[in-house]
Amino acid sequence: MKGPLFYSKILLFGEYGIIKDSKGLSIPYNFYNGALKVDENPSQEAIKSNASLKKFVTYLEQLQTDQPNLVTFNLEALKADVERGMYFDSSIPQGYGVGSSGALVAAIYDKYANHKITVLENLTREKLFQLKAIFSQMESFFHGKSSGLDPLNSYLSIPILINSKDNIEATGIPSQSATGKGAVFLLDSGIVGETAPMVNIFMENLKEEGFRKMLKTQFVKYTDACVENFLGGDIKSLFKNTKQLSKVVLNNFKPMIPEKFHGVWQRGIDTNDYYLKLCGSGGGGYILGFTEDLEKAKQSLKDYKLEVVYQF
Repeated sequence: MKGPLFYSKILLFGEYGIIKDSKGLSIPYNFYNGALKVDENPSQEAIKSNASLKKFVTYLEQLQTDQPNLVTFNLEALKADVERGMYFDSSIPQGYGVGSSGALVAAIYDKYANHKITVLENLTREKLFQLKAIFSQMESFFHGKSSGLDPLNSYLSIPILINSKDNIEATGIPSQSATGKGAVFLLDSGIVGETAPMVNIFMENLKEEGFRKMLKTQFVKYTDACVENFLGGDIKSLFKNTKQLSKVVLNNFKPMIPEKFHGVWQRGIDTNDYYLKLCGSGGGGYILGFTEDLEKAKQSLKDYKLEVVYQF
């Protein structure tokens, strides 16, 4: 068997901020994907993935018992497939902030959920919200606390605009220009990041009044502005606000930025060749970059691996 493909995602704006009701914008990233599979001769990776799925099934069983009104699954079929050696065959790097667990959650929901909400129906705000709530509970198995956005993006494969915790909608983004000089890119830190410890640091910081104030007056302010600029195609303002956001993150989210990138981060702000921000929870994985001149950024960052996500 081989199930349909589910893609990775990139949260362009809103990491951490969406926990505190900032805007956010998440887009599918089709470069990476994953699918449920059963092989005759499974690899070590497949065996490892299958073992993880077994634990996930136990968790979903409990979730169904605790919250039957939220979601139920065809557990018999799911258990039988897992016993047959089903695993998640994925090219999505884990711990890189591009939604590896989100794609898995989407795939399991798609195949085994009863009365599932499908991509083909009229996706009202209520249905989007219901899906997000289901995915949030399912993905919590992997992260301890999940907004449910990664699986939602992976499942629907459309850009999602987060206006606030209780207000999300499908959205369109300005079309790409293959010849555009401006770009959004991924920078490989070469380190695997873990979401849970980073979120814990953030939650600890939230206990401090100064940090909460900075979030509200600076972080959320610039994040919201960037989302509006990007969707409105106001590139000049987008870079102005991304630069401010990059500064705020460097000054206040140092533990989430791998140490060897502190200087690289600052250099972008000083030269205006590029601006960096967190991709996902940070701590490693990918770093997200924005540049008005892709060639200049490539030259400045020639020692690193860049992947272009979006050109304008």
